[in-house]
Amino acid sequence: MLKNYLKIIFRNLWKNKGYSAINIGGLAIGMGVAMLIGLWVFDELSFNQYFKNYDRIGQVLQNRVEHGEKKTSFSLPVPYVAELKTHYAGNFKRIVASTQISDNILSAGETKLTRNGHFIEAGALEMFGVRMIKGSTAALTDEQGIILSQSTARALFGDTDAMNKLVMIDTHLNMKVTGIYEDFPQNTRFAEVQFMGSWDYFMDKNRYMRDKKWDNHAIWIYTELADHTDFKTASHAIRLSELNAIGKMDDMKEEAATRPEMWVHPMQDWHLYSDFKNGAVGDGPVKYVWMVGMIGFFVLLLACINFVNLSTARSEKREREVGVRKAIGSMRIQLIGQFFSESFLVVLLSFVLALIGVVLSLSWFNNLAAKQMVIPWDNLYFWIGSAGFVLLTAVLAGGYPAIYLTSFQPVKVLKGSGASLRTHFGRFAYTPRQVLVVLQFTISVTLIICTSIVYRQIKFAKERPVGYSRDGLMMVPMKTDEFYGKTDIIRTELKNTGMVEEVAESQSPVTGVWSSNEGFSWKGMPEGFVETFATLTVSPEYAKTAGWQFLNGRNFSKELASDTSGFVINESAARLLGVADPVGMTVSWKSQWMTDNIRKSFTVIGVVKDMVMESPFAPVKPTVFFLFGSPNWINIKLNPDVSSARALPAIENVFRKLVPAAPFEYKFADVEYDAKFRTEERIGKLAGFFAVLAVVISCLGLFGLASFTAEQRTKEIGIRKVLGASVAALWGMLSKDFVALVAVASLIAVPLAWYSMSAWLQNYQYRTEISWWIFALAGAGALVLTLATVSYQAIKAAWIDPVQSLKSE
Repeated sequence: MLKNYLKIIFRNLWKNKGYSAINIGGLAIGMGVAMLIGLWVFDELSFNQYFKNYDRIGQVLQNRVEHGEKKTSFSLPVPYVAELKTHYAGNFKRIVASTQISDNILSAGETKLTRNGHFIEAGALEMFGVRMIKGSTAALTDEQGIILSQSTARALFGDTDAMNKLVMIDTHLNMKVTGIYEDFPQNTRFAEVQFMGSWDYFMDKNRYMRDKKWDNHAIWIYTELADHTDFKTASHAIRLSELNAIGKMDDMKEEAATRPEMWVHPMQDWHLYSDFKNGAVGDGPVKYVWMVGMIGFFVLLLACINFVNLSTARSEKREREVGVRKAIGSMRIQLIGQFFSESFLVVLLSFVLALIGVVLSLSWFNNLAAKQMVIPWDNLYFWIGSAGFVLLTAVLAGGYPAIYLTSFQPVKVLKGSGASLRTHFGRFAYTPRQVLVVLQFTISVTLIICTSIVYRQIKFAKERPVGYSRDGLMMVPMKTDEFYGKTDIIRTELKNTGMVEEVAESQSPVTGVWSSNEGFSWKGMPEGFVETFATLTVSPEYAKTAGWQFLNGRNFSKELASDTSGFVINESAARLLGVADPVGMTVSWKSQWMTDNIRKSFTVIGVVKDMVMESPFAPVKPTVFFLFGSPNWINIKLNPDVSSARALPAIENVFRKLVPAAPFEYKFADVEYDAKFRTEERIGKLAGFFAVLAVVISCLGLFGLASFTAEQRTKEIGIRKVLGASVAALWGMLSKDFVALVAVASLIAVPLAWYSMSAWLQNYQYRTEISWWIFALAGAGALVLTLATVSYQAIKAAWIDPVQSLKSE
């Protein structure tokens, strides 16, 4: 019996090759998309689960009040870690302090590499469950200990055993390799961490860190909860811990005025819930997971709708087959088994094709999504889920022919008119199919509109005035002490090459803000007002190098000694000062490191346009530029008449000659700025690609249904042609129903897309407007695609010779 079932199934598939290709291919595409998106969603949801204590680890964060709003900070005061260990240790099994992750120069003999890493307390290795290849989780208890990732150890020492070898960090910290650990996976917070150094050794050699007080935030703190507590309880216990410690300190009144509150952010939320609004956890990247996940679901739904639509449509032509087989003795249960078997085999073939497609496209998809995903061949849940989906789809598609068609009496079916469905339900016979077509195109048009608005938002932010010139602007980090004291000769040598127009130093790269401070005051400032300003040390040449756009006042001058007590501020800072022209205004500032904890007066000498140095989707921070302090970046403006390919070798020669200990590293401002759009562009590409596939699947289904409709109405078309109907009239008759369905779908999609994208855009303070023409264009495009898809079958049917279509009548 099974052999006969298979023979009939393959005979039917071969007999209707076009429908079979559309059915199997469309479902395979939908399944493949769902698999790829499922892998991506799983990778996002499993972020940081590599660590053994994933559900018990957290990071201590701080909320502080500015302008009546709570702002969240990762960086904490250095003295706070001792406070936490002394008075609140009962809530935690482990408390470890760490520097922020940064790139450093690692040197071993003649080999010099730049790698990301941090200095962290020894208990972190056991807490995170770092998988040691050599050495143990006690490796950082060695005072000068450093552990390297496996890839970094190989890069530094080749095949030689790296254990106990000496490594120099940034030309001044000599450390000994005490362990090698397995590289962290890409979907972890520490994926980029290639080394970890001893915290005790770092603090011993770094007076700047040792001397930091409560108002200078510089470290991160990780914790592992005690067995008897949870994150909510621990957060409540430490909420006022910093305020209690500094509340009575005379020199910490400004810090205390911000009413700092501490809390523990669980590791399971670090990735997906990493945006904070008014001191509370916002949605963060999880909104993208939901967005892409919903796209995957809808694409799969479209494919299933196609499959069910075409399967049920084709099954109506098999009414006589069912009648004949029942007349010669087939039992209903046998017919039901055959229809379900046929449906199951087709779905299984689609699944196999989808799996092959995923295997072939996974490398491309990983590049697009910036992931390192693999198909979980050994995951039982993957196979259970796949089997469940295959069975469910087979039941949905095979249910109608299996249950309904097999219920007819052979005498009525064989009477001659094929009267079953149309006779029973008349014009309502096609209503479910029409509803499914409307649903398909509602989803497709909605996805197209949403994707268009995502791209429009990215384009809007990219075209935002940035307040400086990125063209030909190169940035070189000053990573070793060799740079200091040589900046003047470096500037001279670089300009002498003829490849460079100007050179300047700064405390942060042009595309970032690495220093923020409080303690500012001015005449007319509201009482109790606290604001964090971005604070940047620059040299006088910075204005020309970066291309400052002055609104008022002037630039710094080397000839004026008084300019060391001058500020150049941006528009946002000028608005805070509350005067039309702040040039000449006095601003006082007290900072532990920048003003030796003494309140000093500074004069505003210039106002420049806001520079978009951080997120292009957010407002620009009030920023203060000044001449004193320690710069750590060299900014180079290339000669516009010289190509970067020609300029780079000459610039590299200068640095290798003057700073031989540091590898020549650089970044271009335009590349770094473009990288700020990476997440949104990646999501936009994913959404756009899958939206196009959704439209393709919908059009495939429409093509199949149009073909089926034309086939059903062949005799009607022949009669109409005999009576004088033109090809255009017949084309309009066959196309109008499909066009009407897609028009209805477009009308439904418009409010759905508007509502969802209006909510999405609220995540951005600097956002585009939703224009009406986007909806009009998407609707018109859907109608054009519909006509293009349906027209082939309609015109083909209209050109058939009536003699051929009516010869059996």
